[in-house]
Amino acid sequence: MKIFKDKWFTRFARRNDITDGDLCEAVDRAERGLIDADLGGGVIKQRIPRLNEGRSGGYRSIVLFRTRERAFFVFGFAKNELDNISARELKDFRELATIVLNLTAVQLELAVKEEKLFEVKCDE
Repeated sequence: MKIFKDKWFTRFARRNDITDGDLCEAVDRAERGLIDADLGGGVIKQRIPRLNEGRSGGYRSIVLFRTRERAFFVFGFAKNELDNISARELKDFRELATIVLNLTAVQLELAVKEEKLFEVKCDE
């Protein structure tokens, strides 16, 4: 399983003390079928705990996800700042998932090299 985050999410994670370990744990839960919300079209919503708190009051992440293949963290928000994404945003994320989940290995490598995507490193 390859896990990536885009530039926007990388900044969001840094500002909110979200670690790569937190992202790995969220994907691990999804891989085990513990998806917080399946939004369809390869888009899921996973909770990420806030530092020293649990997941329920923490952050929500939008992940473009294909089981046992790849996951892309593309958006995040604090539950107390935003209830949910809009229908328009969901449509856009589904369209993005169609593209991103079908990138070739060469295209992914280039996106990482150009710092459009950042690979999340999980301890294995």
